[in-house]
Amino acid sequence: MFRFCGVLILILGSVEVASADERPNVLLLVSDDHRADVLGCAGHPIVQTPNIDRLALEGVRFEQAFVTTSICAASRASILTGLPESAHHHTFGRPGLRASLARSSYPARLRDEGYRTGFVGKFGIRVEGGSSLISEMFDSFAPLTAGPYRKQRSDGTIRHVTDLIGDASIGFLAQTREDQRFCLSVSFNAGHAEDSDLQDHYPPADAEADLHAGVPMPRPRLDDPAIFSAHPEFLRNSMHRDRYHWRWDTPEKYQRNLRNYFRLLSGMDRNIGRILAELERLGRTQNTVVIFLGDNGYYMGERGFAGKWSHYEESLRIPLVVFDPRLPVDQRGRVDETMVLNLDLKPTILQIAGVTDEWASSPGRPLPIGTPTVSRDGFFVEHGMKHPEIPRWIGYREANMKYARYLDHPSDGEFLHDLQDDPDELVNLAADSSRAADLRRLRKKCETSHLAARASGPPLPRVL
Repeated sequence: MFRFCGVLILILGSVEVASADERPNVLLLVSDDHRADVLGCAGHPIVQTPNIDRLALEGVRFEQAFVTTSICAASRASILTGLPESAHHHTFGRPGLRASLARSSYPARLRDEGYRTGFVGKFGIRVEGGSSLISEMFDSFAPLTAGPYRKQRSDGTIRHVTDLIGDASIGFLAQTREDQRFCLSVSFNAGHAEDSDLQDHYPPADAEADLHAGVPMPRPRLDDPAIFSAHPEFLRNSMHRDRYHWRWDTPEKYQRNLRNYFRLLSGMDRNIGRILAELERLGRTQNTVVIFLGDNGYYMGERGFAGKWSHYEESLRIPLVVFDPRLPVDQRGRVDETMVLNLDLKPTILQIAGVTDEWASSPGRPLPIGTPTVSRDGFFVEHGMKHPEIPRWIGYREANMKYARYLDHPSDGEFLHDLQDDPDELVNLAADSSRAADLRRLRKKCETSHLAARASGPPLPRVL
């Protein structure tokens, strides 16, 4: 893959911004249930992701990338709109994404600017107005979801949905005119578990069926049962623990499921390679910005948990890699420590397309791919879905401190972590009198940021 990159570096090394008639194409790739450290380029000892690793080698990997809500529906709505959950209001159990927000989403705006827009894979959200609104966002819309991962086709053959997503993405690129700008959003189901099948919980494609065979899977680093036991009862009895028993609670189950989870991610990476090879075949790589990110983090047994949803780093931190062929050679392969968010994807994509008039007052800002941006001192984070086994919470994360308050548990649901002295978040300082000033300060930041987040979008729709 990317055999042309050495030539491009020499030709385009000093190019910073394309003129209006040379606007780059955009390829956005999204994985599911995939946290920041589960990439080869991030140092993971097992998972094989050579194509994403190559994007990082020729581009920028963001080490401090986060979601503001760790669940797929809310996070994907934030990627589309550049708004936090408290502003776009979309998650499970809520009405569809507002029509006004869908019309101002990055695909709708780029379509207005003459781009051919496409979507392939797991959409993961509902939109007010349904298919008519989706047709205003995308010229081509090919939803492909797991459940099951292995799809039986009309000719009787079985094909994995990850490979079908690769096929449809290649088809979109091949059908786009050579002189037409495009924005293709590809959203993989991998590595989401097949929740309805606890025996074949992470079904890999045939190409990865034997990957890591016989390789023992390492236990989670935060595996001490005392870590789980130290949590308040409402977290010990949450969906985190239910799904832990689905996935990780016996040695045999843990080995099988983690191995297959890594196989799912490698199958996704293989299809990313197929899509990038098609870009190269079409001669479009030199003017296509490629962005890869996860929709939320993931617990793989850490803390005795499964799933995502809560305030710890495993849940909030995501992989984020950007390849921009206009980057100078001395900025390639950079690992950037800037604190960035899923809210930043919309303004980044609009800026790439030369649309720069929308984010001055929004929570998101363009990623510092080639030029620096003003660094955040922190960000508001939340989980507002109402579910009896997933506690609602709001919080605020700074570079070295994190605050979280679980809204339905006032007596034991407040957390304060010193990320510098305790990066694993094992000590809750909320009741430590010596940290009372930090607690007051972060409570105030959380409340102020919550109000600002709500004010950045339309009012919460009434549910009749």
